[in-house]
Amino acid sequence: MIPKKHELIVFAFFMSGFMSILMSGVVSYINMGIVNNFPQIWLEAFVKSYSIAFPTVLVVVPVVRKIVGKLVK
Repeated sequence: MIPKKHELIVFAFFMSGFMSILMSGVVSYINMGIVNNFPQIWLEAFVKSYSIAFPTVLVVVPVVRKIVGKLVK
């Protein structure tokens, strides 16, 4: 089991992974349609988006939690 102190990293890993795979697939489909090399195009888009999404989630999640904490009682 992963220690609680690593919760943000584990959360960011999975959140950015799920969002990147979904969004890269949708955007690749919208831009290219289903072409012969769609899986390769999707994989390349996923790797690029994940490399941006993971560090972004690490920075954004604490900020969003603070904003939500102020808005919700």
